[in-house]
Amino acid sequence: MATLEDRAPRTYGNWQRPTSPGLLGLGSLGTLMLFGGLIFTVFTVMLVGFLAGLGVFVVVAILVAAVTTRDKHGMNILTRTAARSAWWSSRARGLHLYRSGPLGRALWGTYQLPGLVAGVRLSEHQDAYGRPFAMLYCPATWTYSVVIGTEPVGGELVEQAQVDVWVGRWGRWLAKLADESGLEGASVTVETAPDSGARLRQEVEGHLDPDAPAFAQAVMRQVVDEYSVGSSQVRAYIALTFSAASRIDGKRRKPDDMGRDLAARLPGLTSELAATGAGGPRLVNAQELCELVRVAYDPAAAPLIDEAHAAGEVPDLHWSDVGPAAAQATWDGYRHDSAFSMTWGMTEAPRGNSQSDVLERLLAPHDDIARKRVTLLYRPLPTARASAIVETNLRAAEFKVSSSSKPTARALVAARQAQAIAGEEANGAGLVQFGLLVTATVDDLSKERLARAAIDTLGATARVQLRPMYGTQDAAFAAALPLGLVLPKHVKIPTELREKL
Repeated sequence: MATLEDRAPRTYGNWQRPTSPGLLGLGSLGTLMLFGGLIFTVFTVMLVGFLAGLGVFVVVAILVAAVTTRDKHGMNILTRTAARSAWWSSRARGLHLYRSGPLGRALWGTYQLPGLVAGVRLSEHQDAYGRPFAMLYCPATWTYSVVIGTEPVGGELVEQAQVDVWVGRWGRWLAKLADESGLEGASVTVETAPDSGARLRQEVEGHLDPDAPAFAQAVMRQVVDEYSVGSSQVRAYIALTFSAASRIDGKRRKPDDMGRDLAARLPGLTSELAATGAGGPRLVNAQELCELVRVAYDPAAAPLIDEAHAAGEVPDLHWSDVGPAAAQATWDGYRHDSAFSMTWGMTEAPRGNSQSDVLERLLAPHDDIARKRVTLLYRPLPTARASAIVETNLRAAEFKVSSSSKPTARALVAARQAQAIAGEEANGAGLVQFGLLVTATVDDLSKERLARAAIDTLGATARVQLRPMYGTQDAAFAAALPLGLVLPKHVKIPTELREKL
């Protein structure tokens, strides 16, 4: 006989941010710099004098305070100052403005993509089953990306036991990505957008019987006219990014070579994905990817593309013409063609344990947001690196507890979590670094405040802490698209170095 404990919902948690042991809230590198500054201060006092040594000490103290003083999002004064300075510099040089087309500034008079995705190239190949798939090459990071379209089943009218099975299989699928040769990252994008009703009209009119009663035909046409008003469509995409370097000789592979390699691997990846509740996964071809990006930068084009498909026509789109005609990045927003978007980044995952539906309201359509895009960014770590990270986190947590006579409750909980993670990794569990981006798009600037308030509320219901991507709205908007961008590869200061500060 099942007990109440057996029927209790399953929870998930024990995620931690990578850390390194140090003093005064500093990491290992920050602590080393602190001791170096103190030693330099002592030598200055001995060789120059007390006043000069005092000046050096004040400078060291200010730098330590700038690194250790953090806000609720974990951003220190030094990081915020650097972000603001970079924004002022890019604005002074006019890099926040973009104009393309025959009269724009882009080369060749085309509507090419701006910013991080300006140099991305598109090609199309076929996998081992003969299915065409689009492949993106990013020369700046030497990576290739493929996009998989999915039809998520959803959790409505599904038993919790089945949901738990899907979550477990999704976790195993992510863990297996660490064994994929050359895999750099993965992303999952769930997009909600208004439905134009063109597909519904095509489906109904294509099946209407001309001999049916006039009343029945009138009812079906009225359903088409009224049902599409206010309805939404939900689409999900998974982007996988691989290194261009060959695992044999380390040389960068050309698109044809990489296409043949991925053609043999994609059938296995998509077949295993079908067991995670993702529905029937399909490979996104070049035409669909061009339409997806075109609509993201100019939502007004969505009804035109839907109507073309409803009429049996294929829109003539090329990768060089899917970018915006005009775009302008602001400190906390991004204006592009017919819409205005705002992007937030997750600064803290849900504390404690969460159930499988923790992101349900964040992913669902919202009346105050025309288009919403939620993107989960994953970086599966190889076994050797995963072991080193969990051991470093464990040492850092234990050092924080042992260095204080009265450790805080958070320090004790962090130590227990680090111990649990290290044990699971030692037993064969995979380790994945993850992040989250949320993009809200409105078609009217008067709805901007409503959209911002809606995201603040939805973030609270999802138990995640969101922070607007100040000064990098254009880059964050591109990163939230299913294009396979690996953000750590685009920053000047490596992520591992920042974590040790």
